[in-house]
Amino acid sequence: MEPKMSVLVIDDEIQIRKLLEIILNSNGYHAILASHAKEGIIMAVMHPPELIILDLGLPDEDGQSVLVKLREWYLGAVIILSVRSGEDEIIKALDHGANDYLTKPFRTGELLARMRTAIRQTQNTNLVQLLEFDNLLIDLTARSVTLGGESVKLTATEYSLLVLLAKNEGRVLTHQYILNQIWGSFYSENSQYLRVYIGQLRKKIELNPNSPKFITTESGIGYRFCAKNE
Repeated sequence: MEPKMSVLVIDDEIQIRKLLEIILNSNGYHAILASHAKEGIIMAVMHPPELIILDLGLPDEDGQSVLVKLREWYLGAVIILSVRSGEDEIIKALDHGANDYLTKPFRTGELLARMRTAIRQTQNTNLVQLLEFDNLLIDLTARSVTLGGESVKLTATEYSLLVLLAKNEGRVLTHQYILNQIWGSFYSENSQYLRVYIGQLRKKIELNPNSPKFITTESGIGYRFCAKNE
């Protein structure tokens, strides 16, 4: 029998911890619980889990600060689960390295789906040379893209943008993050520049660019690459 994937929950609400413990343990995961930032960081260091579910409103340290500390060394998946729903808060967490962001109250099915996607993102990311999503195939070695078996002609920038999105399948990438990664910090505030390239890319890989299947928009935040329906 394969060992269960461990999930560390860092949340000061006892009801949420108990609920998540039940959800995780009944769905094939091993739940580890922490009620404070310090306790959670120590647990993550001693026994790094496959995924961390992190609350932002912790009693001893703000969750955003905890996320920054974790991302100095932790390479696993992190999902923020918080009552804070402000756009600025979400963008900050994603820029700090969170794989995803859910607000409380949450739906169990959605949380589990986001967890599966986040864990996939972090497993063997650097070893994968072939990215396949339904009828879209990206060959990282040959730097080629095919759709339904037909070659897709992309510019160097369009290819880099597609690879960045695809490698982060399921994760919301903020406008600023994408601009920094593809064009550099000089363009970090030029979201209109990014929208033009997203539009061009959609025309080449989407069956219906006005109702995209692969590259979806997270309004006011950024874009998410969707590989399949969970």
